Amino acid sequence: MPQMMPMEWMMLYITFLATFLMFNIMNYFIQSPSSQSETKKIIHINKTNWKW
Repeated sequence: MPQMMPMEWMMLYITFLATFLMFNIMNYFIQSPSSQSETKKIIHINKTNWKW
């Protein structure tokens, strides 16, 4: 099998890199922002008094 020319390797690398970046960018921006009402959660703290 003949070896690929360096320019073909560079084009192959650029193609895969562009595909990878586009896939990650689309996954980042496709998520809709969560509503603000979910951020106001009440934290319940249960305090336990240990009597030994």
